[in-house]
Amino acid sequence: MAGKVRLLVLYGPTASGKTALACALAQRLGGEVISADSMQIYQGLTVGTAAPTEQEMRQAVHHLVGFVPPEQSFSVAQWTACAQQKIQQLTARGVVPIVAGGTGLYISSLLEGVRFAEPPGDDALRQRLLCELKQLGAQAMLERLRERDPAYAARLHPNNTVRVLRALERIEQTGTTVTQQLAASRPKQAPYEASVWGLVYDERQALYAAIEQRVDRMLAQGLLREAGFVYENRHRFHTAAQAIGYKEFFDYFEGRRTQQECVAALKQATRRYAKRQLTWMRRIDGLQTEQACDAGAAVRIAQAFVN
Repeated sequence: MAGKVRLLVLYGPTASGKTALACALAQRLGGEVISADSMQIYQGLTVGTAAPTEQEMRQAVHHLVGFVPPEQSFSVAQWTACAQQKIQQLTARGVVPIVAGGTGLYISSLLEGVRFAEPPGDDALRQRLLCELKQLGAQAMLERLRERDPAYAARLHPNNTVRVLRALERIEQTGTTVTQQLAASRPKQAPYEASVWGLVYDERQALYAAIEQRVDRMLAQGLLREAGFVYENRHRFHTAAQAIGYKEFFDYFEGRRTQQECVAALKQATRRYAKRQLTWMRRIDGLQTEQACDAGAAVRIAQAFVN
């Protein structure tokens, strides 16, 4: 492990208090936070993505938040490259990198040192796949990916059409599956000496209660207005338009559901997402656990990191 860069990693389901804990740890350890959230990267989308508040930004410096225009696609390869660069910069300044977020693919790719060699974009191929998506639907495209790359397809949610189409695009461009590409891109040794912590609730109902409270808080902060902005730009904001927190309100804007029905759908979708995050947590090697939203967690994790 000698010579490896040390970093602290926080992962957990939505509404488990990752941002608050990351801020507390940054203050204790002299660190800065690198967000590992695939939606918080987008500019102007702060409520639905639960981006760090102004107060949290004052408590600790945050990186990779709100730096990508919402009409721009942004891959895990791009995020990993940005995160690796930030880690190098922070370490050179004697600052502890604290990676915190709920996007498991981001965190796993970073910890495993995956080196992505993305083929150049093929606009004609991408447009053809988008047309096929509109004609055939998301489930059919996922089934196509399952036939070509069942292992990678099993890691994706059916509604994550951005990653499904990107995987199909890469298969057609390279002739190899994403699973094969990932296996070939992993180094023999992990690049970091990482202290990885997962935030958990003893009772599933406690997590669900936290999700209910979080959604209600987002509504009070202007979630409906932000969802309306995404809806108005849904043909440009391809990734954001698929995000939990926005797409659930599209039926309301189109007059097919009441606001209350859409809120209920959002809470249900968030619970399902949290379950997938917990499943991903079990795949992360060397992960230690702490209680979500526990005031004493920062002290315990900081002590373990220092020692």
